[in-house]
Amino acid sequence: MKYLLGIDFGGGASKATLIDTNGNIIAENTVEYPTLYPQAGACEQDPEDWINALLKNSKSILAKSGIDSADILAIAIDSATHSFLVCDENFNPVRNAIHWTDTRSRKQADILLDSLGDEIFKKTFHKPNTIWTLPQLIWLKDNEPENFEKSKYIFFEKDYVRYFLTGVFCTDYIEAQGSMLFDCNKMQWDNDLCLLAGITTQMLPPIVKPTDIIGSVTSEASQLTGLKQGIPVICGTTDTVMEVFASGAVKKGDVTVKLATAGRICVITDKPYPDKHLVNYSHISEGLWYPGTATKSCAASYRWYRDTFGGEYKELDDGAKDIAIGCDGLIFHPYLNGELTPYADPMLCGSFTGVRATHTKAHFTRAVLEGVAYSLLDSKLYLDSLNIPYNSVATAIGGGTKGKLWRQMISDALGIALKTTQSSDSSLGSAMLAGIAVGVFKDPLDAVEKCVKESDITYPNTENTLKYRKVFESYKKIHDALAPIYNER
Repeated sequence: MKYLLGIDFGGGASKATLIDTNGNIIAENTVEYPTLYPQAGACEQDPEDWINALLKNSKSILAKSGIDSADILAIAIDSATHSFLVCDENFNPVRNAIHWTDTRSRKQADILLDSLGDEIFKKTFHKPNTIWTLPQLIWLKDNEPENFEKSKYIFFEKDYVRYFLTGVFCTDYIEAQGSMLFDCNKMQWDNDLCLLAGITTQMLPPIVKPTDIIGSVTSEASQLTGLKQGIPVICGTTDTVMEVFASGAVKKGDVTVKLATAGRICVITDKPYPDKHLVNYSHISEGLWYPGTATKSCAASYRWYRDTFGGEYKELDDGAKDIAIGCDGLIFHPYLNGELTPYADPMLCGSFTGVRATHTKAHFTRAVLEGVAYSLLDSKLYLDSLNIPYNSVATAIGGGTKGKLWRQMISDALGIALKTTQSSDSSLGSAMLAGIAVGVFKDPLDAVEKCVKESDITYPNTENTLKYRKVFESYKKIHDALAPIYNER
């Protein structure tokens, strides 16, 4: 038997999935790592944590499966889009990576928006905001000139990890679409956009297809990971499209609801839908796109709550399930790092409002889960206003879907059915993508047919939907009242 290995690097952990050529999951492993917040608005990661996670995942996957790594046909890596790392002339990191949720570039994004917003939007399909690499690079130039001067190469997260495995510097066009340095019409790096950031296109990685075999595991990487030297490594792509792929969403009208570090509602379309509150990326299926909304702190809110106030997820869920919808007036807004759809406002802050002496920890737990549901509802209602057609049943993806309570809450709040699959992890998508690259699967449809196995379906409770919509009215009013205060800071 031969195998395919996919490894994901998300906002708080790396997960590896090994499948056989029949599409069966053989082994999985997860390694957590921290996200760093060195100052207000900052959100960074240490690239050494990525490499350590790669080493642990590789060794654990081999130990759990008991296979000979010589039987792995190909490896693919994915990661969160447009989290970037600057390196010196020797490809050594100059500083920590800047995560896409970092909001320190607000001033730079506002200047770009005011002076060149329309021109940038026409090329990139997105308006300047703190999440994109372009304003973040300008922030780096303005605030850390010594580090900027040392920067000779710009990596995106998965590309740095893959460089460690292969020694090859490159990226894929889907990743490039998230940088705001790429012309989405011409499908190439844009000189004028790069000049705005004070860089040249030579500092950016050459662009290839996600399924291109770009190199193989080097001798040095083999010794450190346990993976056999010479295993083909493909370029891979971003985590969201890999989750979309792993869920089976490869046809026009398919829709996914993502409960991961960030929350997304994505619709598969045959064209991009440029809009200031949507994120547009190409799908791996030729000619398709997956425009979608974005909730900045989804599962990140629940992890922050767990890490700050203590407890395990199951224990927290058990307490929250006995609390009534609306949490007896307690409402949480999950704006821990600002918010995207439908506000595009990096200055929004998280909040608990309506706190009473009668509220318990279980109330606060449920409020966090409900707050994310309301943020996703905010996104869904905006998506609906654009009249983009999609199916009546969505596929729920991301680590947050494992919680039955939260999945039911999201279904009720959105008013749509959510189906789940055996695994929709982006690492599975990467393993499937590796299979396409080496000819195990003919195309994305064939990979889905062989690898994606439906697990369960959650239907919305109409009565609960009405209750959530009532609380949502208050949720919106609180946002409207507090947003001006946050923007005075």
